[in-house]
Amino acid sequence: MVLLLPMVTLYTLSVFSGASAATHYNCNGPLVSALPHSSFQSSSESSVNYAAYNAKLNRRDGAGGWSPMVTDQEPWLQVDLREQMEVTGIATQGRYDSWDWVSSYLLLYSDTGRAWKQYRQEDGVGRFVGNGNSEAVVQNKLSYPVRTRFLRFVPLDWNPSGWMGLRVEVYGCSYKSYVADFDGRSSLLYRFNQKSMSTVKDVIALRFKSHQAEGVLLHGEGQRGDYITLELHRGALDLYLNLDDSRPRFSSRRVAVTVGSLLDDQHWHSVYIERFNKQVNLTVDSHTQRFQTKGEGNSLEVDYELSFGGIPLPGKPGTFLRKNFHGCMENLYYNGINIIDLAKRRKLQIHSGNVTFSCSQHQLVACTFVSSSSSFLSLPSASPAAGGFSVHFQFRTWNPDGLLLSVQLNPNPQRLELQISNSRLHLTLHSSGRQKSEVSVGSRVSDGLWHSVSLDARNLQITLTVDNEPSSTIELWEQVQSRGSFYFGGCPTSAMDCQVFTPAFQGCMQLIFINSQPMNLSHVQQGLLGNYNELQFDICNIKDRCLPNLCEHGARCSQMWSSFSCDCSGTGYAGATCHNSIYESSCEAYKLSGSSSGFYFIDPDGSGPLGPTQVYCNMTEKKVWTILSHNITAPVTVQSSSLQKPHIMMFNYSASAEQLRAIVSGSEQCQQEVVYNCRKSRLFNTKDGSPLSWWLDREGEKRSYWGGFLPGVQQCSCSVEENCIDMNYFCNCDADTDTWANDTGILSYKDHLPVSQIVIGDTNRMGSQAVYHIGPLRCYGDRSIWNAASFYQESSYLYFPTLRAELASDISFYFKTSAPSGVFLENQGLKVFIRVELSSPSVVTFSFDVGNGPAVLSVKSHVPLNDRQWHYVRTECNVKEASLQVDQLPLRFLEAPAEGHLRLRLSSQLFVGGTASQQRGFLGCIRSLTVNGVSFDLEERAKMTPGVSAGCPGYCTGSSSLCHNRGRCVEKSNGYICDCSQSAYGGTTCNQEVSVSFDRESSVTYTFQEPFSVMQNRSSQASSFSTDSRAREDVVLSFVTSQRPAMLLTASTFSQQYIAVILARNGSVQIWYRLQTDKSPDVFTPTPGNLADGRLHRIRIHRVGKNLYVQINQDIHRKYALSSDAELILMRSLMLGKVTRMENFDEEVIQGASKGFIGCLSSVQFNHVAPLKVALTNRGSSLVTVRGPLVQSNCGALAESHTLQDQAANTNKDKEQRASSTQKDLAVIAGVVTAVVFITVCALAVIIRLVYQQRQAQRSSSSSIKEEHRHSMYTDYRTELHLHNPVRDSVKEYYI
Repeated sequence: MVLLLPMVTLYTLSVFSGASAATHYNCNGPLVSALPHSSFQSSSESSVNYAAYNAKLNRRDGAGGWSPMVTDQEPWLQVDLREQMEVTGIATQGRYDSWDWVSSYLLLYSDTGRAWKQYRQEDGVGRFVGNGNSEAVVQNKLSYPVRTRFLRFVPLDWNPSGWMGLRVEVYGCSYKSYVADFDGRSSLLYRFNQKSMSTVKDVIALRFKSHQAEGVLLHGEGQRGDYITLELHRGALDLYLNLDDSRPRFSSRRVAVTVGSLLDDQHWHSVYIERFNKQVNLTVDSHTQRFQTKGEGNSLEVDYELSFGGIPLPGKPGTFLRKNFHGCMENLYYNGINIIDLAKRRKLQIHSGNVTFSCSQHQLVACTFVSSSSSFLSLPSASPAAGGFSVHFQFRTWNPDGLLLSVQLNPNPQRLELQISNSRLHLTLHSSGRQKSEVSVGSRVSDGLWHSVSLDARNLQITLTVDNEPSSTIELWEQVQSRGSFYFGGCPTSAMDCQVFTPAFQGCMQLIFINSQPMNLSHVQQGLLGNYNELQFDICNIKDRCLPNLCEHGARCSQMWSSFSCDCSGTGYAGATCHNSIYESSCEAYKLSGSSSGFYFIDPDGSGPLGPTQVYCNMTEKKVWTILSHNITAPVTVQSSSLQKPHIMMFNYSASAEQLRAIVSGSEQCQQEVVYNCRKSRLFNTKDGSPLSWWLDREGEKRSYWGGFLPGVQQCSCSVEENCIDMNYFCNCDADTDTWANDTGILSYKDHLPVSQIVIGDTNRMGSQAVYHIGPLRCYGDRSIWNAASFYQESSYLYFPTLRAELASDISFYFKTSAPSGVFLENQGLKVFIRVELSSPSVVTFSFDVGNGPAVLSVKSHVPLNDRQWHYVRTECNVKEASLQVDQLPLRFLEAPAEGHLRLRLSSQLFVGGTASQQRGFLGCIRSLTVNGVSFDLEERAKMTPGVSAGCPGYCTGSSSLCHNRGRCVEKSNGYICDCSQSAYGGTTCNQEVSVSFDRESSVTYTFQEPFSVMQNRSSQASSFSTDSRAREDVVLSFVTSQRPAMLLTASTFSQQYIAVILARNGSVQIWYRLQTDKSPDVFTPTPGNLADGRLHRIRIHRVGKNLYVQINQDIHRKYALSSDAELILMRSLMLGKVTRMENFDEEVIQGASKGFIGCLSSVQFNHVAPLKVALTNRGSSLVTVRGPLVQSNCGALAESHTLQDQAANTNKDKEQRASSTQKDLAVIAGVVTAVVFITVCALAVIIRLVYQQRQAQRSSSSSIKEEHRHSMYTDYRTELHLHNPVRDSVKEYYI
């Protein structure tokens, strides 16, 4: 009989919650005020009047509080609550009527008073704010309650004009606890009254603590294949759950959902499992995983029993052997049933084997090595029972390198070192001179888990064992003995017998035995045994910095003891937390950056969650079109469909539904062509007007209007144009004729696009047929790029909803102004804020406070920023760093504190163009404001705000692209000019090609003005600013050549790195990247085809970190992964053509470099350097060295000429072949043809002579005009360079 358990009732849930924990609305009573003196302990006390028991809140007993001795290096105050309590808050106060108080402190908690754990708030911060005087009470409500008996207050900072003084109170309540102790061989069996139990909803809750990383907490399974297993594995919690999956299974195929980390820390952890049908929530402490179960069913069917603490009867189908749980469980509930309570009352449905109902108090005591440079523990050598020595201990760490143990040996001089190297254990025996013996064992010992190490020197060998792996041995010539102290974790600076160059160990150690004698760490702390520095006792203060994973967009997190890093490879994002998209947000943005038509990845929501998608950007027209294709590209023929059995076709696009929605909503206009050819196939029923065919929009809604009409009107485009074949109908197909008709039109209502499905229902009659084709989605325009607002009153501002970006926020916008200062935007919270402002005419400031105190980032420009020109600003604040970017100036970074607050909790409105106080408002224009990938509609909000107007006056406002190819539009009082200094093109609008013809000896070398990184470097002015590892290069060039091999471009650094673009012997392009001098270069060949064909080819190379993107012409797009993400450090030079300096190049590159380049190079740009342009316009510049002949040319014309010559040659060749094949046939009329040809040639000669004389006269008169034009072009270049020389000279990085 199978019993179907109904869904757990509210009554059951209330019983569960009431039994497992105290209700939180009244769990705030004082717990300290009534405690006896014996409940208080401290590390020391200044005198009996300053004893720990005087530290009760608002009391004046003794000296009015607790104060430690002045010599106490590690002070603490401890409170014993006498029993397990639920603690929800704490309060502190200084010593009464004194200058003694604690301004910040840590809070530790423990069940036994021996093994402690640091309390951390939800964002990982462990520091609590204390007092600013001796009398005020400062309360701190805990972000989550903790159940404990002992609390320890550890002062960090105190009044610098006084000393530490402390009075405390703890708030909370008692709670009912049901505890069971499992010894690794015991379990609890909950047996059902029926053969099996089938449930569609389950709620399981428990708390546990253990010092073991492995063990089964819960297991149940059924004969049909259902199972549920909750298992502690490698210190994390795995849940295996399967519903009604009768397929053959093996234990290795079970897939777990994993939550939590470091759960073997001997402290309580809460587990909560909720399942309804296939939906499951698994919560461990504050971390939740939501997932869907495997299998076909919705119910979990378990046979006979559920086991807790282990699997007592292995061998059932699907069962897999695992270790039993060793530790304690508390308040174990299964669907509202208190399992431990039933076991204690010895109910028949519970079988308890070797389970006791009190938690054993034995806890392993650990110590923490805090510093990677100065932590150490020295212990004396205990006398061995026989010759040799032995050391045993356990450790856990995240660091891949660090010293574990060092000891001097007799006979002298010998030294034994045990260290972690590349996450393996490495044992080295140093003998006299340079002799040494080495062995390595283990793998991944820096995984955060406890590892056991045994080191034995016996019988002329030293044996090293880690965990249960095979031992490794060093053979000895003679028996050795330890001499002096054993140094664990590091060496004191004064120790002559311990000098190593390995970083000190950061991590935890416990169970240290020397010669089989346990080392009492409490004696070490009390100064009775050995010596130490930078150690924390009675605590393993390890933290998993990758839980939760703060890396965004699916990036992989890796960690060290005090930091974490994110691997952004393959995500499409970059930055410290992979927050920034490496792609532009639209095709319009790509065109503004100087790109041409082709396939591109766009990220429509920038740093938002959607991710990038590939589109085709058509930039050949005035409008920039974004084209997204779907899976049905060919016309589809439909027959035999009816309303009862219609033809249905789904359209799958290259982007997700969310990405499509973002692209469409961000575009100015979108459209999609629908072609419908019909023969006796109607679109609408002519009797009642109901649709016979229709399509579904992007939301899946049924639409029956066709091209050319707005929603709600069931007509076709021929009705609008009044040219339907039968004017009695609104569609050509509704005429229902035997001949083919056509209803083609454009769907242009944005909210309904794109078409997701089409349904055809009228082709089932004799002779009925339809052929349809749905075109790609085509959109143009970017609504956000030129969305602007003008602020013309200092007290005016725009306000938007609160900035919702707790862990990471990025803000970008453009501004132009003539005012000397003003606030661009501001958002405040209770104690936190964020503000971006123009603090002076040449300085942009980003100030913020996440909770760690105010921080300021500033970028100073060497030219005024209030010059009425557009300037770009981007700020970012994440859990690792904050950054500020202004135009192309060096990027400024500020690292976040390692243990600081992470979340930016803002509460007020976001003010744009001013502040809430209406002071220091901004006067000018702001456009393209984007926050975390969301574009703000400034124009719409400005329409209803006094002092602000929509749009921005000026010539350089709008999407009309007045300046091309990265040219910058510069406002003038009576017009505009184009600043082409950062473009490889010239002319008045930066659209004139700059081309140069090279021969074999020609070369152009651009020397960077000073050693600096090609990246926008971080400032080195402050030690808090770190180095940037997110390298980026943009290389664009066009060329025409018939030479192979050939050298196109090389960029080299003073640090022996280089980039080379060459044509190989077969004419294919090769791209060489040598970023690490100790490794082979990365070489990529995007296409095997011959590009040395005399035609014009364009190459674009774009790198972000390890990702390399290559485009050749319009049709070849490649993405590669580099072996390193290193940046080019200390740029030396950029070379075109023949390379004279060839040190450190690889052989193939040297061959290409020595051959030089014969042909035409055009529009060469490396980041913001245009070497050809500088070479032509400023030949005397120290930046450029020109060798060999260098002639201005036109690559496009040369390529066209070459193409015409090829065509002519091919035509002549064809003619010769045809003449040869028909020679015999034409022999009879040869004389006649010869005579005709002779007469024709004579006539043509006379005509050509006359034409030649006329053109010679025209040419002589126009030569002066051409010279004048060329001189004008050079003058434009020189004038343009002259205008920007002051900028380039004063801000070197800005020009480059």
